[in-house]
Amino acid sequence: MLTPYLIGLVGLVMVPALVTLGMSVTDYDLLRPPTWAGLDNFAALLDDPIFRVALLNSVVFALVAVPLRVLLALGLALLLHRRAAGVGTARTAALLPTAVPEIAYGLLWLWLFNPLYGPINQLLRVGGENGLTAFGRTPPQWLTDPTSARAGIILMSLFTMGETFVVLLAARRALPRDVYEMAAIEDATGWDVFRRITLPLLAPVLALLAVRDAVASLHFTFVPAFVVTDGGPPPYATTYLSLFVYQTGFEYLRYGYAAAATLVMMLLTVAAVLVQWRLIRRYRRFYQL
Repeated sequence: MLTPYLIGLVGLVMVPALVTLGMSVTDYDLLRPPTWAGLDNFAALLDDPIFRVALLNSVVFALVAVPLRVLLALGLALLLHRRAAGVGTARTAALLPTAVPEIAYGLLWLWLFNPLYGPINQLLRVGGENGLTAFGRTPPQWLTDPTSARAGIILMSLFTMGETFVVLLAARRALPRDVYEMAAIEDATGWDVFRRITLPLLAPVLALLAVRDAVASLHFTFVPAFVVTDGGPPPYATTYLSLFVYQTGFEYLRYGYAAAATLVMMLLTVAAVLVQWRLIRRYRRFYQL
């Protein structure tokens, strides 16, 4: 029963990882045979200002987007776990953006972020005068301002938390009703119920989803940065590690250098998982006390 999975794991994960490891210590441009480079690629990464910017952008995105995605999914799951009129439609709306192909999703947001005719800025101008918002400020320039562009990439990621929402919705509906009935008998407030019952019971699921999102955040940014902002606005405001690897390997044909950057992404993934695992263990010890 596990054979098809093992074949996919070996052929699509382990073998490419070993090839990447071997390629990272070579100088290879697809046109000439690879030559041994040792650790030169990794040393060059340390001195590459574009790589440092891409690394910083990726870390900031993970630190901001992952908690927001999990919190938004948790809020929707708590809001929509009961049966009521319109709940099914709301659940479908929360999940629907996840089913849209990534390229089509990026092109849709390219239209939404249009600074002149995009619906987002048109909505922000309601109540304002002379093209300004109701607060007298210029609407965000999503495609030309570095800070607004980074915020736009994070905003795009928030609407693709459908899988996280479904898992949390199922986890919330699976919680035992007895504890909530006991809390109601003791006249517990909504905040007390959430803090002392719901959150501790959902903590393992939240931790797993946070780890998953932290791992996936390194490639969440590729399509938005590639389709919507093309790594800009200058200087490299939305160039993330995934886009850096793609441009280095497939546009500049520096495959050894791109493989070294990919290994750095893998090490960041391992580091993120280890840090979150330590936090989870501390939380368990605190909760047991």
